[in-house]
Amino acid sequence: MTQQPSQPSRLHDFFGAAFFIGIMAVGYYYNLTFVQLGLIDLGERVLDLPRTRVAGHMALLAILTAGIAISVGWWSRRRAWGSNLRLRARLAFAVVAAQTGLTFFSLHIRDEAVFLIWLVVCAVALGVGVPVTFSMTVDLVPRRWRGEAAALITSIAYLTANLLPSNWTLEALTQPLLWIMPPGAAVLGLLAFLPWPFWGYFELRHLDQAYFRGRYALRNQGRKFSNSPLFAFILLMFVVFFIDSLGFLRMLETPLFMASAWQSDELWIRAVLGITHVVGALAAGVLYDALDVRSLFYWIFGIFALVHLMYTFSLRFAGQSLPLSMPVLYAVAVSIYTVVNFALWADLSTPKNAGFNTGIGVAFSGWFATFISTALAVYWEANQMPLDRHLNIVDSLAFLAFIALILLAFFSKQKVTQI
Repeated sequence: MTQQPSQPSRLHDFFGAAFFIGIMAVGYYYNLTFVQLGLIDLGERVLDLPRTRVAGHMALLAILTAGIAISVGWWSRRRAWGSNLRLRARLAFAVVAAQTGLTFFSLHIRDEAVFLIWLVVCAVALGVGVPVTFSMTVDLVPRRWRGEAAALITSIAYLTANLLPSNWTLEALTQPLLWIMPPGAAVLGLLAFLPWPFWGYFELRHLDQAYFRGRYALRNQGRKFSNSPLFAFILLMFVVFFIDSLGFLRMLETPLFMASAWQSDELWIRAVLGITHVVGALAAGVLYDALDVRSLFYWIFGIFALVHLMYTFSLRFAGQSLPLSMPVLYAVAVSIYTVVNFALWADLSTPKNAGFNTGIGVAFSGWFATFISTALAVYWEANQMPLDRHLNIVDSLAFLAFIALILLAFFSKQKVTQI
């Protein structure tokens, strides 16, 4: 049975949502730049390791992170952390403090063995951080704001990622983080450990009907197949992350694609891509709240299929540069699925299982999908698979997923009509 928290305050609601948006935007920016790009540069350029070896180390990071996230999520459900917001805030501080130290120390790694130890510690911080921070959605963001909150997180992270780093070296990627993270960790520590009066308000928010149950959580949690929607969405998001990562990892190694877009020397090109991410994310946030989330997957797979087809054609007919329309379309698709990723898991949950659902959802659909796609992309490249064939396969996967969704929707509708 739910109850209404005492002394409701609109200002408190805005403060809670702003706090959540801030911590998640910085965390996602950290993963986008430092983890996904900086660690590859550390392994290949600084440590002079073969790309296949670096890919193996990154796979280790992904597997450990996924395993720890699921374990911590399971433990949080078992220990009822869903009703203890202050504990999760303190764990979030520990994660941010650890990541700050890891970021600083990464600049001084000169040995592969040290790098491996560093990756294990990093996996622990990332694995704990996923269920701890994502589960705060049910305490800090009302159901009706979750699409917009996810859109702002996505917009801030991608706009900053496109504008701040002048290049993708470890040193350039860590510089803004070392300006942002230490004061951020200090503020988070003060908020988490001092007895602020607003904690009494936020610790009861998860009991409010506006926060308590996600829009896709089944009413009867005792039903035998109550987790079916969770597993279905995990599968969908796994396919999304897999397709995106499998394509982008190969494009990352193609100077023609990068120099014309994300690594362009022209600031205006990167600004256009950053603004496109913002526009795409804000549109996705509005659509997420207005439509059934399944509708957004049609757009995601459809755009991915179109853009990879365009990249394939460009290899045959383009010269030394590519039209900006291709990375712009790519940015739209990425923004849509990122918004879904930040809003969906809480909307499949209640406070009791939010930590576990977010842990298993992000672990399998994000980290595990990235691990498999990384291994496959490196294997194909090592076996000298042509770039156009690689992108053709990615395009085919996106198109098949798009068609499969349409057929599934059609036959589901036919079944309902017959009943």
